[in-house]
Amino acid sequence: MKRLENQFDKITFERKSIRDYDETFKLSREDILQLLDEAVTAPFSVNLQPWRFVVVDTPEGKDKLKPLVRFNTNQNETSAAMILIFGDTQCYEYGPEIYDKAVAEGKMPKEVRDKQLNAIIPMYQNLSREAMRDIVKIDASLVAMQFMLVARSYGLDTNPIGGFEADQLAEAFDLDPERYLPVMIVSIGKAKESGYQSVRLDAKRVTQFK
Repeated sequence: MKRLENQFDKITFERKSIRDYDETFKLSREDILQLLDEAVTAPFSVNLQPWRFVVVDTPEGKDKLKPLVRFNTNQNETSAAMILIFGDTQCYEYGPEIYDKAVAEGKMPKEVRDKQLNAIIPMYQNLSREAMRDIVKIDASLVAMQFMLVARSYGLDTNPIGGFEADQLAEAFDLDPERYLPVMIVSIGKAKESGYQSVRLDAKRVTQFK
């Protein structure tokens, strides 16, 4: 897949949330994995990378998803795929694998790896459920935003969706609902419509200086 746009202002300021897609446009799974590989370079807490993805790109998967996105069924029906983004509240289990890879690639000395893991993993294991949920929601939201910007650079369109049955989503797609926290769904494809113009409050309206 070839990048079509490198200008920051076009990628960032011309992005719109699309709700109606060209149903004939398809994305290969290799292309989706490429987009996700670029998206996961987003910033996150202590390198534990708590995001997990379920890509819904089959008629069967979309049929299963449809009753769970009652107010966003058009995106489900017309997009190339729906990306379900979850936060893994036990992401610390991946710590050794992640840090071992950093050591193997010469990006981290082994003694730093040992020191970091010895501090981070017990801390994460002892966090309250509420604190862990906050961490993974922030990190997964950052990767969702980066995914949308990466998609835009390839000439693709997206829509972040927060309206879904959060209490049912994980289990519907065979994930442990106690472990995996649904954060966002992002539809992706080629726009059939131009998207809505929108307004924002000025920064001075929502900012304080002290």
